[in-house]
Amino acid sequence: MKDKAVLICTECLSRNYEIKRSSDRTKRFEAKKYCKKCKKHTLHKESK
Repeated sequence: MKDKAVLICTECLSRNYEIKRSSDRTKRFEAKKYCKKCKKHTLHKESK
């Protein structure tokens, strides 16, 4: 089953993206994505 996860910008803390991921994962997902609020590519991490 896939769970819904939210990605948060590490600089401005805005919630920008939603992803679906496996429920058996233990590590948090992180990726460099574009933030609309910062207007640049920043590191986004999965929220708690």
